[in-house]
Order: sequence, then structure tokens, then C-alpha cells
Amino acid sequence: MRPTNRQKTADCLAILPLFSYRRRLVNRISNNSNPGFGESMILRNRTVSLRLSVAASICLLAQSAWAQVPDDDRLDEIVVTATRMETSVRNAARSISVVGKERIQLGTQQLGLDEALAAVPGLYMQNRYNFAQDLRVSLRGFGARSSFGIRGIKVIVDGIPETLPDGQAGVDSIDLGSASSIEILRGPASSLYGNASGGVISIMSELGSDNPYVEGRVAGGDYGYSQYQLKSAGKISESDYLVNISRTEIDGYRDHSNARGSVLNTKLGVPLGESDKLIFALNLTDQPEAQDPGGINAAQAAQAPSSARDRNVQFDAGESLEQQRFGVVYQRYRDSGNLTLRNYYAWREFANKLPFVGGGSVDLDRFFYGIGAQYSFGRLPDPFSLTVGIDYDRQDDDRKRFDNNDGVLGPMVFDQNENVDNVGLFAQAQYEFNDTWALLGGLRYDELSYDVTDRYLVNGDDSGQLDFDQVSPSIALNYRMESGVLFASYSSSFETPTTTELANPDGSGGFNPLLNPQTADNFEIGYKRSAGNLYYELALFTISLEDELIPFELAAFPGRTFYSNAGSSTRDGIETAISWETGNGFRVDASYTWSDFKFDDFVDDNGNDFSGNRLPGLPEHFAYVGLSYAGDTGFIGTLEAFYSGDLYANNANTADVSSYTIANFRLAYELETGQWLIRPYLGVNNLFDESYNSNIRINAFGGRYFEPAPERNYYAGVVVNFSKIR
Repeated sequence: MRPTNRQKTADCLAILPLFSYRRRLVNRISNNSNPGFGESMILRNRTVSLRLSVAASICLLAQSAWAQVPDDDRLDEIVVTATRMETSVRNAARSISVVGKERIQLGTQQLGLDEALAAVPGLYMQNRYNFAQDLRVSLRGFGARSSFGIRGIKVIVDGIPETLPDGQAGVDSIDLGSASSIEILRGPASSLYGNASGGVISIMSELGSDNPYVEGRVAGGDYGYSQYQLKSAGKISESDYLVNISRTEIDGYRDHSNARGSVLNTKLGVPLGESDKLIFALNLTDQPEAQDPGGINAAQAAQAPSSARDRNVQFDAGESLEQQRFGVVYQRYRDSGNLTLRNYYAWREFANKLPFVGGGSVDLDRFFYGIGAQYSFGRLPDPFSLTVGIDYDRQDDDRKRFDNNDGVLGPMVFDQNENVDNVGLFAQAQYEFNDTWALLGGLRYDELSYDVTDRYLVNGDDSGQLDFDQVSPSIALNYRMESGVLFASYSSSFETPTTTELANPDGSGGFNPLLNPQTADNFEIGYKRSAGNLYYELALFTISLEDELIPFELAAFPGRTFYSNAGSSTRDGIETAISWETGNGFRVDASYTWSDFKFDDFVDDNGNDFSGNRLPGLPEHFAYVGLSYAGDTGFIGTLEAFYSGDLYANNANTADVSSYTIANFRLAYELETGQWLIRPYLGVNNLFDESYNSNIRINAFGGRYFEPAPERNYYAGVVVNFSKIR
């Protein structure tokens, strides 16, 4: 018997462990040759062969276990767009996760992406509670080194890049309260998006339908948490719209960790005839306060975990920001081909204070914008599909530094303008030999130009320019079996330093000329299977990196992060996930990730040899288990547990961070009466009151690695929705 439409909808949202509930270079500065390239390729091929053998064995076992379970079409029903070719999960020869609206919004605090994405394998997240540093997101190790914001991962919101041309992305403007879905492409995707694409997180906002509604939400909880939201969506004539405004305030568990901010997110879809559409997106963010309690040493973390670092309080460390982002996307669908055009503009005013005097106050005035075009050919032989495109993005930063005199703005000591231009050309193609085999390939060429104009000439002129270019290929093979899908792929990635990471460790202006981009080669084999109420996936990967960018701190600038290159490193890993629905309202989701990330060759500027050590900031093992219930009585409950294994806080692997397991619980009740839906909910974070660190500051000076997480805490709220048709 084929699944009902209701079952299909729930299963679609469940394609990777998530909760559906009831709804759902570079042109390097010097052209150094690599005499060990041939030998390294032999070793790499042996590693890949081993992983292919292991994966094939596991897939055969899985195929045997499910031989009696009829296959269905759910892998074809899930359509993803983060691959830049609209395709089903079945035909995407990559590891892709899709998270639906209910998992993002239902009963969550909506403080960060980690609440919605915790079940995704390979995705490790820290720093949920320090809003001055932002969430630290890592995909297969990419992004783990970030001192603030999301690094090494391309973030896209409603088709508009949130990631800057230099590779840095912020999360403070992401509106989870109006997000309808999130796609996560795990693994390097530079052939799709260019610089800093160790993975992709693509967020889509809701759009209105023929059933308009108005929804309000009020929530509160421990540590001064409060949140207010008002949302409306529907249609005016043939145009669909969304308007959402939210306000969040929190005092924080630790001293000096207050944060407050507001977000307005709007989206308007205007049809132009039967097959053309314009989508307008406007986002306004105002975060006037986000205090930074700082990292503390092990003794202070054990004796007074809620305390702040004394210097952070003394210098009033923290940040404030305002951002306005406007974008428009034009979509045209024809038999001859589909065209997508995008254009966006963003203005960002940012100020922060760091816990030291000289240059400890930063003022940044940023303007970034871009245009892009993408065309998918329609009149090609049926087995062949092709998409081509071009991207141009520009970043213009006016950066000033002032002395920080115990939180009071002092004289200016630094003034420079930084420009980053990125032009990228790309092509993606797929050829289906038959109903079973498909070959996919991609190629992208990028040119990046960094230009700095020093306007503070008291200490000399540090103006300069750096240019990089890179070709990023990818190739993959997809084998569609009756029992599932087996795929293998190769892709490359590159990651230039950001303008912030290019800061000179000597404190002068300009760019650090000794810092090179990092490059990576990624090999992956995966298997995914959807049958009945069961979904399973497995991915094995190995990544070889050159010139990996590594953070460190200096005594002269405590709290400020600088970067150096490691010689080479290797990342091997296994990601697996399973989802199972019992058919009586219960659902089980689980994921596990094993990561073996090591420096192969790394001697720092002080002559310390870290070769063979594990990469800091990432555990070897982490896992997720969740049990949810959504019955016909209106009750919706979720109990979930996260495990994070031991990790190291420094390159020397001398600072150990213990493993931990935390559990969260959420409960909601839906009451429908007439045109009204009322949903009260409550949640408990850290249910068993585990002592752990929500963030680790990698290679922090003075052993100040630790940012302790809150104790057990509670929150509650209510959602009231009025809809024209219930």
C-alpha cells in the first residue's frame, strides 16, 4: 500500500534525523611545488579504497536487512535547491539534510540554529549562550576555528548570501521565527559557491498561502529570558507575503552576558504571468547590546562557573550592531530553460570593545552587495542537464580602532578601508546513463582581490593588495538501487583568510603577508535508504588539507585572535543517522559522528611541533538521540539527549576538555477552537543539571579556554494563531 499524503508529508520532513511531529588558490603568493604530492596521493587513494570497502559492506548489510521492505518515492519527493540544481535527495550525490518548520519553531526558544540542527550528523555546534561571539558551527571541521560568527560555511537566506566575499557569516540577522526549512549540504561545495564553502546552510523563510493568518507568541524563562513575536502571512491578490517581527532579551547565566535585540523579516512574492516571479526580501536587525563575559581558566570555571573574566567586566567587553539587508530574486521558468537572477544590498554598523587598552575598541561601517545569474538549460537530450552561472560580490569595510580606557572610547589608533571583490563562474552538469546510474560534475573559477588603504599614517603606510584565484572541480557517481542510493564523490574547496583574520600580529595596519589560503580535497562515499517508516543514511569521508588556518592569541592583545597556517592536516570521519516512526505517534531519531582530525605537518612560528596532534575544539565522537510524540490528543512532546566526547582546547593537546551528556525536554499542547489555534508550551534545558562548557576558546592565552554553560533552566510560552480557514 502506498503511503497517504499525510504520511508522505511527515516523511518528507523526516529525511534526515529531525522531528516532523504531525506536520511538518588560490593563486598562492609564492608558487611552491610539493615534492611529496605523488606519495601523498598514493596514501590518499589507499585510504579512500579502504573506506569504499567498508561502506560497501555496510550498504550490502543494510540492503539485506531491508530486502523485504518495499521501497517508496520519498527520496524523490524531497526537492533541494542548495545544490544550485533543483534536484531530489535521491539524485543528489551528496550528503544533504533537510529540516522542516515544526522542528525549527515548535516549542523551541529560538535563540540559535543549534536548537533546530542538533540532530544533523557531522554538524557540531558550540557557543549558544554568548551572543557577542555568536554560534560556532562546524561541518566536518570547517568553521571550528572561528572566533566569532560562522566561518568556512556558506550561509544563504532566501537565495541571498549571508556569507561575505571574504568568507565570514553572521547569524544575528537570521529569523528562526519565520523559517520554513533549512537545507544543510555537508562537505565542501566550492564548485557551487566558491570561497569558504566547506558546507552550505540554506534557510528559506515562509511565504503566504490562500489561507492568511496572524500569529502572536510570548515566551519567558530563567536568566531573564523573554521573547515577543508577531507574524502575519497570506495573499493579496496573487502576491504572497510574510511579515514577522520579534524581540529577544536575556540576562544570561554568567555575569556580564546581557543581550537584547530585535529582528524584522519580510518577504513578498509577486507573480509576473504564469511562469515568472519576483521575490523581495527585507531584513532589519537591531542588537544594541551583547555583552561578552569572556573565557576563564579551569580553576575559575570549577569554582565560579557563572562568573565573568575580570578584564571583560573592567573594559565592558561586548558588541552592538545594526544591519539592513534588501534583496530581490527573479525566477523565470520556460521550456527552453529556467533563469534565476539575484541582487542584494546590505549595510552593517558594528562596534565592539575588547578587554585591553591599545586599539581595544572597534568601529566598523560595512557595505556589501552582489549580483548573480543562473541558467538551467531545458532543451537538452533527456539524460543530460546543465546549469551555468556567474556571481559577483563586493565587500567594503571602513574599520577604525580606538583605545579602550576601561570601557570609555579613547583616541583613534587605527583607520583603514578594506575592499574584497569576488567574481565566480560555475557550471553544474548531470548525465543519467539509465534509471540506475548517473554522473554529476561541477566546475567553478573564482578570482578574489583584497585591497587595503591605510588612512592612519602616523606609523607608516600599510596599504596593500592580495590577489587569489582558484579552480574548484567536483565529480560524483550516483547508483540508484531498489533498496536505496549509493554515491561516491570528489570535491575540492578553498578558504581565504577574512579581512579580520588577515590582521598583523604585530599590531600594525594592512594585511598579514605571511598568511595563505587553505585548500582541501574531499572524498566521500555514502548510502541513503528510505523504506516504510524507516530512514537510514551513512557517509564516510576523508579530507586532505594544506595550509589550514589556525587561531591563536597574544599576551599583548588578550581576547583578540590572530591566525597562522599549519602545513597539512587530514580529516577522516563517519556520519550516520536513522529515523523511525512507530505508526502510533512516536518517533525516534538518532545520529552519530566519528571524527579523526589531525595535523600531519605543523610547526608554529615559535618552533613548536604539533604534527600528529588532534585539531583542537572538535570531539572525536558526538551523538544525538531524540524521542518525540505527537498524538491525536493534541499533546506534543520531545525528549532529546546530546553527547559530546573529549576534546582538546589547544594545538599542543595539553588542555583537556571532558565529555558531557545533556538532555532537553519540550512539551506543547494544541487546542483548536473555531478559527483559533492556541499552543502553550514549556521546555527544560539541561534536564539533569550537567556541568559542561558551552564554548571552548581555542588556543586562548593564559589558559582561558572555558565558557561554562547554564545549569538546568526552564522556559515557557504560548502561541496564538488566528486563521481564516482552520
